Amino acid sequence: MKFNNKYISALLLAAMAAPSLHADVKGRDKELTYVMENPYEVSVIEAPKGNKVKNVILMIGDGMSLCHIQSAWSANRGKLFLDNAQYTGLSKTNCLDKLITDSGAGGTALASGKKTKYHSVGVDGEGNPAKSLVEYAKDKGMSSGVAVTCRLWDATPADFCCHVVDREMEDQIMAQYVDTQADVVVGPGWSKMINRKDGRDLFKELQAKGFKTPRSLDEMAKIKSGKVFCVTDSFDTQLPAVRGNYLERAALQAINVLDKNPNGFFLMIEGSQLDDYGHFNDIDLLMQETHDFDRTVGAIFDWAAKDGETLVVVTADHETGGLTLVDGDLEQGKIVCKFSTGGHSGTMVPIYAFGPGSENFTGIIDNTDVAKNIMKLLNIEFEK
Repeated sequence: MKFNNKYISALLLAAMAAPSLHADVKGRDKELTYVMENPYEVSVIEAPKGNKVKNVILMIGDGMSLCHIQSAWSANRGKLFLDNAQYTGLSKTNCLDKLITDSGAGGTALASGKKTKYHSVGVDGEGNPAKSLVEYAKDKGMSSGVAVTCRLWDATPADFCCHVVDREMEDQIMAQYVDTQADVVVGPGWSKMINRKDGRDLFKELQAKGFKTPRSLDEMAKIKSGKVFCVTDSFDTQLPAVRGNYLERAALQAINVLDKNPNGFFLMIEGSQLDDYGHFNDIDLLMQETHDFDRTVGAIFDWAAKDGETLVVVTADHETGGLTLVDGDLEQGKIVCKFSTGGHSGTMVPIYAFGPGSENFTGIIDNTDVAKNIMKLLNIEFEK
């Protein structure tokens, strides 16, 4: 049976809302087998030798744990682009009021360096706006942006661009993008930009603020400078096998625009739907999405290596699915996995760092330290 993304997203929301359905996620405590028929080549990418950090690229695999990565590594015959990272660490993900976080609170910590309450987006524990790396970069004269595969009103991109007390405030989140400090925003979600209940046309409002508003990556590719708000799909992007290298293209096109600023840039890139497929306990789609994210990591590492002044940090906001690798065959690209939950778990998540300053992301640190360390390397003073 072929599913479209609207059906998948609707199923996910229903599963998260209804305990009876949530308890019957198909992969729970069952052995699920995945075989990668067509592994991809992985090259060695030499890190630059310099120490200057001009640009920072933060890559977030939503819901991605060490076991996701180990499973993807095994399926691709023992190779991932992530292996090129110079330094690794672990991040603790608990939020202010819960041991098990969500993408709202987890992403806010990565974006702002501040803990917040579960489901909060871009605000501190009292509900006040928490300044994000996008906004810090803007104040410093740098350019900034986000590139994602999920709807833009979803938690992670909103954590970097918007400020609301609850991630369910979707219409308000999307409206706040009109005042975003980001110079480049790429992702899906035009259904909440037009035909809104409040009658606003957010495309027109963004254009009035000086944004170009292409509706596809092909259109965006023609834009070389300025402010860009590219919204490509009505809801989420298509499945990995259908959309192709969307995330890689979106990220590199965003960099092409942002890199025009001599003061440097900050860019957040999210492999968004790892989280969805972890919730579904769908090992097939989860591995497709994880490998897509890894290939994007490879493209970004390669760009950063050639640039020489770009730090790349790869991490996650939390783990999804309680994934465990229980068996497999490295030569065959076969993995056997189990999921223990259809929700999030509290395990620490990995940090991979590549480029100048990457030695600052080792050991066991709090998720808020990811943002704080980035600020320190960019000579930005953290606002407590």
